[in-house]
Amino acid sequence: MSLTGYVALLRAVNVGGTGKLPMTALAQMCEAVGFEKVKTYIASGNVVFQTGRSEDQVRSVMEDQLRAYAGKSVAIIVRTVAEIADTLARNPFVDEPGNRVMALFVDGTLPADPLDGVTGIKNEQVRLGKRELFVLYPDGMANSRLRIPSEKHGTARNMNTVAKLAEMAAAVA
Repeated sequence: MSLTGYVALLRAVNVGGTGKLPMTALAQMCEAVGFEKVKTYIASGNVVFQTGRSEDQVRSVMEDQLRAYAGKSVAIIVRTVAEIADTLARNPFVDEPGNRVMALFVDGTLPADPLDGVTGIKNEQVRLGKRELFVLYPDGMANSRLRIPSEKHGTARNMNTVAKLAEMAAAVA
């Protein structure tokens, strides 16, 4: 069986005191379901691994494990190693600091207009990707009032994190 390298991004884990999940526990869950070369990165729910399962199978088995652990659903975005590298390469704000540019990874359909339903925009910029929206926060996120509609179910990572995940994922692929 051929193995595919994946990156799983958990939503709302270890952020603002909600959804506590030690990364050692996440790694153990992944290993328990047969994922190989499992590595986690920072405490916000990022894990890279190899498996022979499909993206949908990975999401399903991880959701089951996390529901059993946390007693509630935890949203998971899954991307292949190639998709993470491609996201990094397609960053439309490459000249901006990596901590000011976010990739909002989504599983749903992206709108034709990236500003559709967006509120509170000041000087932020939003661009369409393939399976993500890119958001530039020139003044940082802390003071931003930008709100992207919740139906764009997903999770955001800054480009510094995306770069590190791409590097880690390439090493397990």
